[in-house]
Amino acid sequence: MNKNKTIGNDGEKTVIKYLKKHKFKIVDTNYSCKCGEIDVIAEDKDFIIFVEVKTRAYGQILEPREYVDYYKQQRILKTACLYLKNNVTVKQPRFDIAEVLYDSKGKKSVNYFENAFFQENKGYATF
Repeated sequence: MNKNKTIGNDGEKTVIKYLKKHKFKIVDTNYSCKCGEIDVIAEDKDFIIFVEVKTRAYGQILEPREYVDYYKQQRILKTACLYLKNNVTVKQPRFDIAEVLYDSKGKKSVNYFENAFFQENKGYATF
């Protein structure tokens, strides 16, 4: 396994611990289909939450969340739509981004952004 994949997997495990600590139920991890992948799917009382995890070393030019550009968001939204077609829920979908940052000493921190992006309504229902 390459270094980036190992760091990414560690970041996802860190976010799962973070979510559990904050009383989220983990529904699925690394859900993939023909449209893309969603790192973590979780639930709370009101929402089904699709979480994109970005892990980076401290001091990068861009913040990790900035790597979730419009095109990445569209892939996540399409993947979530397929997930919801096969896993019916009454909960409102939400799209969050979790950043895991390593400082120069290897210590991790999590920045969590609720409702980081959303599906624009273009005259048709997607959920």
